[in-house]
Amino acid sequence: MGETNGRDRIPPGQVVTTKFPVLHAGEIPRYRDDLSDWDFRVFGEVERPVSLTWEAFRRLPTREVVVDIHCVTRWSKLGTRWRGVPAARVLEEAGVRPEARFVLVHADPDYTTNVPLDDLYRDDVLLAFEYEGEPLAPEHGYPVRLLVPHRYFWKSAKWVRGFEVLREDRPGYWEVRGYHNEADPWKEQRYSF
Repeated sequence: MGETNGRDRIPPGQVVTTKFPVLHAGEIPRYRDDLSDWDFRVFGEVERPVSLTWEAFRRLPTREVVVDIHCVTRWSKLGTRWRGVPAARVLEEAGVRPEARFVLVHADPDYTTNVPLDDLYRDDVLLAFEYEGEPLAPEHGYPVRLLVPHRYFWKSAKWVRGFEVLREDRPGYWEVRGYHNEADPWKEQRYSF
């Protein structure tokens, strides 16, 4: 948003950092070196449920984006560079039904977060596997994390494994614990109370 170095890129209540803080609930998942134990599923309100192996996922078209990211804990990191598969691409593979409105994102270990379906069709929303030209580090979501830069960063689930396409919204891990359902950093939607 706004000018490259302008203050208008920093949502209210945020502080810019050059570091990339590590925050998550639970243990960091470990996968086989060849990722033969990894897959990505799209299921629920779809015409063709999808299950992609690592090899099939990596054959999908990719995109690079440069975006600002904002954490609910009040840090922002500007101009981050990511590469991944556009989230819209995997939804197209599955054929989302017209009545679908939301997605419950599933990630290891037993993590979920919810986003409106329309969010996943934005050009800068990726199933990211690279950060700053390198594969994601385990603590940042290796092998794949969802990148939803216009929401607080807990919506960008690490270790993502699937999209459950829904007609009605269903809150995820942090949302049932009091985090705001929409998570818009420009409105400071940190918590629901």
